[in-house]
Amino acid sequence: LMEGNARYVDGTSRRHDFKHEREALVGGQNPYAAILSCADSRIAPEYAFDSARGDLFVCRVAGNFANDDTVASMEYGVAVLGVPMILVLGHDSCGAVDATIKSLKDNKPLPGHIPSLVTALTPAVKASAQQSGNHLDNAIRQNVIDNIAKLKSAAPILNAAVEQNKLKVVGGIYRLATGKVDLLS
Repeated sequence: LMEGNARYVDGTSRRHDFKHEREALVGGQNPYAAILSCADSRIAPEYAFDSARGDLFVCRVAGNFANDDTVASMEYGVAVLGVPMILVLGHDSCGAVDATIKSLKDNKPLPGHIPSLVTALTPAVKASAQQSGNHLDNAIRQNVIDNIAKLKSAAPILNAAVEQNKLKVVGGIYRLATGKVDLLS
């Protein structure tokens, strides 16, 4: 992943032959990583990691959090497709996290189904509220950390794969200005 990200950042991405990739994938997929990413239109994991179709198993939701559907998708990726790694990918200036901060601060619910995003992101926003530095940046980072922990402990499939050293769950932050992904340690 990080070699592909370096190519993307440098502007030396590989040329992809979509016709032959499509033909090669008719019979199935064999992704080498799964990514839980934000739905933000500025973040495209396939581009950010200079990967071909079939390389990444990507789930996207505003705020890059693991709910029942994304956990089930990741379980499919691990149990059926044999994915050995999940990357939880946050990004700078996440609108979903920022909206959660503002909604909680103003005690003003958001319209439609957006409150479900606020509910999912509230633990990270609250946990990071007392940290020094930029609250939005801290909440984005905390959200990634929280979702790494959630995926690592998701029973029965993901936690067993982690315990058997068949699965690594890691996190990173995509930098909008450069395209670089900084891994969290």
